Amino acid sequence: MINNSSLQKWNRLSEKQLDTQFINEIISGLQCSPFEANAIVDSVYKIYAPYFQTNGSIKPGQILFQVLSIDNNPSVALSDSQQITATLTFDDPAEDLDIREHHGVIGLRQHRIQRVCTEAFQQGGLLTVEDLACRLFNCGERTICRDLKALRNKNIVLPLRSTIKDMGRTISHRSLIVKHWLKGKEYSEISRDTFHSIQSVKNYVEKFKRVIALSEENYDVHTIAFLVKLSASLVEEYFNIFKNSDIAAHRRKELQSFLKKNIFYLTAQRGPIDK
Repeated sequence: MINNSSLQKWNRLSEKQLDTQFINEIISGLQCSPFEANAIVDSVYKIYAPYFQTNGSIKPGQILFQVLSIDNNPSVALSDSQQITATLTFDDPAEDLDIREHHGVIGLRQHRIQRVCTEAFQQGGLLTVEDLACRLFNCGERTICRDLKALRNKNIVLPLRSTIKDMGRTISHRSLIVKHWLKGKEYSEISRDTFHSIQSVKNYVEKFKRVIALSEENYDVHTIAFLVKLSASLVEEYFNIFKNSDIAAHRRKELQSFLKKNIFYLTAQRGPIDK
């Protein structure tokens, strides 16, 4: 005997939407067929969708959530920081049910994390790991960190406060920016994909170039970290990226040109240095 309980469950969940309520009202009130009722709903969306999207009202599944403003300086205490109220979509049956069915609880949580972080950022706010774990998803911070790592492994960087403001111990977003650049992406494209300003992207790439130039001159990790003002762990990560990445031809040519200029500069300005 075929067990259809799982299929029935997803069918039941998909019925719990405003569209279903509206269709049932049309069928019972106007004595329409389901086909006619669905056609009416499609016409309503076609005409009124722009209004629905811009009227500023909270939709089912959305919440008003207090977040830190993106304009805050990292050195400012949280108690003194500017806050904004952002509208976050916690549940969207139109896309969430399909993800839950095919990718499970973890896949759905990661999808929702990506959505709320992006929505907060687009409204001028920044979420934190604590916000995600303790205020939104009611789980441990380690769970959120595992989700963020899984997303980074898919080359997805979220606009969290620690990422945008370069706070905390995470350096993965810097490495990812460098990897994008080595693959040949332009600054504007990297900026859009990683939620960083073009100037920040340029700064990361320039420091990466300097790390490689100094490493080619056989400077040790700690000396490079001191000269470039980076952590030793990030210097090592940059070096490993350079050695193990599949670098686009024009980026390799650009790096070689940079290395030649800087090796000449180091020799001319500093002379032989005992390393």
